[in-house]
Amino acid sequence: MTRRSLRFVRAVVVGILVIATASAGAVAPPPPDPARQAEYWLDDYGIRTAWQTTRGAGTTIAVIDTGIGRGPAEFEGAVSAGADFSGAGSADGRTPVGGDDGNHGSWVASLAASRGTGPDAGMIGVAPEANLLSLSIGFGGVSDIPFATQVADAMIWAVDHGADVINLSFTTNLLEWDPSWDEAFTYAYENDVVVVVAAGNRGTGTDRVGAPATIPGVLTVGGVDRQGVASQEASTQGITIGISAPSEELLGVSADGRVVVWDGTSGAAPIVAGVAALVRSAHPGLDANNVINRIIQTARPVPGVTAKPDPLYGYGLLDAAAAVAAAVPAVSANPMGDLAEWIRIYRRAEQEPAPAPTSTPVALPELPAADSPSGPPPPFLPSIDTLVYGTVPLLGATVVAILVALGVTAAVRRIRSARASR
Repeated sequence: MTRRSLRFVRAVVVGILVIATASAGAVAPPPPDPARQAEYWLDDYGIRTAWQTTRGAGTTIAVIDTGIGRGPAEFEGAVSAGADFSGAGSADGRTPVGGDDGNHGSWVASLAASRGTGPDAGMIGVAPEANLLSLSIGFGGVSDIPFATQVADAMIWAVDHGADVINLSFTTNLLEWDPSWDEAFTYAYENDVVVVVAAGNRGTGTDRVGAPATIPGVLTVGGVDRQGVASQEASTQGITIGISAPSEELLGVSADGRVVVWDGTSGAAPIVAGVAALVRSAHPGLDANNVINRIIQTARPVPGVTAKPDPLYGYGLLDAAAAVAAAVPAVSANPMGDLAEWIRIYRRAEQEPAPAPTSTPVALPELPAADSPSGPPPPFLPSIDTLVYGTVPLLGATVVAILVALGVTAAVRRIRSARASR
């Protein structure tokens, strides 16, 4: 048998085996994982397309929240470091802080960079190859440490431990912020860190964005529903909103491993933080200002909305694929504002103490001694001349006149008395 004949026989045998296997019933592929199917934002916002370029390797996202749980498989190998700033958690920042809010940090982290439970199973984050920093803080009255101090200290720690992106999924509901945040946010900007924050939710009583979303330089994220319309409950409004992302029907991995459905711009923010990590991974030479600029400049326009930024949508809807791959002109400043300039203008009175008053001594002529008068005496005081030529003669004449008057009076009385005796 020739080699050609042998190859033919082998091909026929292989064909028969394939047909036989098919006839016997091939193993059907497993059904799609329900968690992956529920993550509609992966396709609708271009995230799977962006994964063809990068999945976030080499970047670090700091989640300053209530802590990332240790147990879930989705976080296996994702958290590279952490710390607690509430005084109520564990040293590594992995113990959930707060009763009702304890799972919040895990939900946020899972949207940003969870690993899933397999190649196509389990919830997966936007940047599944990015590292996470778990920095636990306490909301409300959970901690005795002032909330502003916790956040400021956590931000500085995150910068010092290599964060490329910091995610803040909370609001104070106040336009103003503690002066300690001036230093913390400035420190992040000076060290080329992208700071992503949530705009807040009407459903929790927030009508307008509050700090930290009001701080110049942060990328504030508003929320939309599955149709891309500004969420009535899970978002708010304000001129500082820079980008919009999904905030309804989101998934989150709880600290105990349960996968839940939740709403809020607290979830929209880490989706954007994950995209920021993808951009930084794909363009390692870009500074933070240009990372933010790519995200807002490549946003998809919202039908009927022309203002940029718009108080509901910012610059538009997030487009991860375009943010990673589109050609965007470089900028030299943060398009979301300049905190240093704000501080210079509005904190000037506090930052610069009022100048101490200065006075120049006035030279006065030396006063004369009390017993050595100089210059003419005041006209109302007596002098030697007025005493000799005025006061004394006048006094003498007055005395003489008085004596004459007394003598005349006495003489008159005597005459009257003599007449009466006759």
